[in-house]
Amino acid sequence: MRGKKAPRRQLTPDPKFGNVYVTKLINYIMLDGKKSIARKVVYDAFDIMAEKTKEEAIDVFEKALKNVMPSLEVKSKRVGGANYQVPMSVRGERRYVLAYRWLIAAARSKKGRPMAQRLADELIAASQGEGDAMKKKQDVQRMAEANRAFAHFARR
Repeated sequence: MRGKKAPRRQLTPDPKFGNVYVTKLINYIMLDGKKSIARKVVYDAFDIMAEKTKEEAIDVFEKALKNVMPSLEVKSKRVGGANYQVPMSVRGERRYVLAYRWLIAAARSKKGRPMAQRLADELIAASQGEGDAMKKKQDVQRMAEANRAFAHFARR
């Protein structure tokens, strides 16, 4: 590995809610550097969520994010010519990355409605413990539980 490790950048909180996690969501939604469009999609989704749930949109978002974050995942380890799916606990930052990735992928997979509507529906479903993102989390956790017999390989 050459040179120094790149320093972590500090994100500025978004202008409307003053929350760094909302900024991160906007950055993940953004395509081709079009931040203003991504910001509009996220804020429209938050307005829809507030209207549907009669709660603060930021609270629904944080609850959805907390529900979708995995605590266990499987990683492939090669031991003696065989590949094993070894369950490992997920690092703090990676938990957020996976949660955002699953929420956005679930919203993008549904077709036929504006992205703000799809994102709002997915976030509401995730905050209630339902939806495709929650299903993905449960699949990952179930896979880790099923491969618990190989947990001793994690220490190698």
